[in-house]
Amino acid sequence: MPSSLIDAARAAVILLLSMFFAAAGVAHFTVTDSFAAIVPPFLPFPELIVQVTGAMELVFALGLLWPKWRARTGWALAAYLLCVLPANIYMALEGMPLGTLATSKFSLWLRVGLQFPLITLILWSSRSLERNQDRGS
Repeated sequence: MPSSLIDAARAAVILLLSMFFAAAGVAHFTVTDSFAAIVPPFLPFPELIVQVTGAMELVFALGLLWPKWRARTGWALAAYLLCVLPANIYMALEGMPLGTLATSKFSLWLRVGLQFPLITLILWSSRSLERNQDRGS
């Protein structure tokens, strides 16, 4: 694939990821109870955890759009997704709904498995995997 097409694909994915994480970040503040329900019970202060992670997702959304910080944001976002993975696993183990959506155990486990391709997509589109990348692109 020509370099310009790859760059266009990366730009489109970055925009979509930024919109996704911005919407998810806002949702952490508008439907806090739904997110707090999936915080594993061994963690204290589920509402605070939801608000902090919501704020983080908003920062990640902005960081993906800012070329100077994009690669670093990609790495931080990948680490963040690994850190919230236990909540997704807990949700699948308990068969919890996604907010008001009833879901099957299969779809919840699929959601867990999709975290890894999502991380790969983030690292690719943010150019986090490239050596000596230009931090300004």
